[in-house]
Amino acid sequence: MSSSLRLAFAGTPDFAASSLAALLASQHNVVCVYTQPDRPAGRGRKPTASAVKQLAEQHGIPVHQPERLKTSDTWQPLIDADIDVLVVAAYGLILPKAVLDIPRLGALNIHASLLPRWRGAAPIQRAIAAGDTESGVTIMQMDEGLDTGDMLLVRTTPITDQTTGGDLHDTLAVLGGEAIVEALDRLAEGRDRLPATPQPEEGVTYASKLSKAEAELDLRQNARTLAATVRAFAPWPVAWARLNDDVVRFWHAQAQDVDHDAAPGTLLNAPKGELHIACGTGVLCVTRLQLPGGKPLAVRDVMNSRADRFQPGFSFTLPEDDA
Repeated sequence: MSSSLRLAFAGTPDFAASSLAALLASQHNVVCVYTQPDRPAGRGRKPTASAVKQLAEQHGIPVHQPERLKTSDTWQPLIDADIDVLVVAAYGLILPKAVLDIPRLGALNIHASLLPRWRGAAPIQRAIAAGDTESGVTIMQMDEGLDTGDMLLVRTTPITDQTTGGDLHDTLAVLGGEAIVEALDRLAEGRDRLPATPQPEEGVTYASKLSKAEAELDLRQNARTLAATVRAFAPWPVAWARLNDDVVRFWHAQAQDVDHDAAPGTLLNAPKGELHIACGTGVLCVTRLQLPGGKPLAVRDVMNSRADRFQPGFSFTLPEDDA
């Protein structure tokens, strides 16, 4: 087999575009791209091309944007392209078996977790919110299940108590690009150079899709859980709580395992650029927040001009108090 593989690529957001960029810089040949249809975006809600489409068009690669992949006419371009491998990264559409069977060497998925942990839609954020200390990417041979295929290559990265969803996304986007190129290089040398490992039955978890509704913090929870949620949900959907009439969004926080006798949600103090909030257990130490109509700012900068809104003894509203 030639050392250069003939590829199709299916992906949509920035995470996928990073992998496409790595493939375009590699020895392999991307001959066509699939991505989701242009969607309304921005204040004007104008139809906007995905990050993958924009990159593909910059390189003169044919782009296909079917709403679904249920009929043979939508995947005929893959048959016509005579490809060795279909590379998939955060595409957003289910691939039927008829599509998976088209490439000579099958379809490879770049999944942003250490499978079988965090199969599904939001593995990056769920890993941080759960308190995991490690994440990574798995290059997986796709089958008809939800992220159930054999593992071909795994690369890991640590999650610290500073890591946000945005940080981990960016790290895994780069790692995914490096890993898929390595996997394809080895596959081009021979199938035995990329052995497949079935996923273990133990340790399976699912990463459900994120929603805005789950971003409201219940400050009766443990401070460690809340701090992890704050970091996981930045930059989207961004964790929040209501203080008086304002929705305050939290962009970065850590936890302190200290005892207190204050009611959950009570503002304790604001030392050294932190906002200390009493939780059910421990204290949430917020270091970056956003006021309505403003930009995310360090708490130190907020306190220089708006300290009157964060006086000790003020209390954030708990979720059921909204009714």
